[in-house]
Amino acid sequence: MSRSFDFQAPDHFTAGTVGAPGQRVFYLQAGEKGVLVTLKAEKEQVNALGDYLAGLLERLTEASEAPPTDLDLRQPIEPEWAVGSLGVGYDQDRGRIIVVANERVEEEDEGAEGESSGEAGASSQGEEAATARFHVTRAQAVGFVARARELMKASRPICPMCSQPKDPAGHACPRSNGHVVR
Repeated sequence: MSRSFDFQAPDHFTAGTVGAPGQRVFYLQAGEKGVLVTLKAEKEQVNALGDYLAGLLERLTEASEAPPTDLDLRQPIEPEWAVGSLGVGYDQDRGRIIVVANERVEEEDEGAEGESSGEAGASSQGEEAATARFHVTRAQAVGFVARARELMKASRPICPMCSQPKDPAGHACPRSNGHVVR
């Protein structure tokens, strides 16, 4: 069973990547009081979280402090677990945005008809999926949005014909009958 985390006042909250474009692995990372948590995420999850936080920040009053400038991943980059789903909430009393990451759990099929005996959020052995809660400030959310956008700009260029990422060596576009588009 994986560990769960609840950071009430993280001093570090960011996203980052390791690897070359097209082979990058995306991570969410937070730290509080000397404890560092790294979670493996999908590119789409980081992008969607950044977009959602940007929309939420537009509805909230401005952040009273400057966003953090140290948004790089910190070492060691060893993921605790992979993110399956993300959620966002707002604690109005504390003025904090709550980012909730739930562990991705692979459920094993049981029975001939492919029915799974596990419930959502539980593995086939009955273990609960881990959860990480990060209660971040608006300034940290602003920093995360900027970092997520920076990571997306560093992605591979998109093919104008099929909207798929192009590899640096060329792209066999399905809309060009397999011809390589550079």
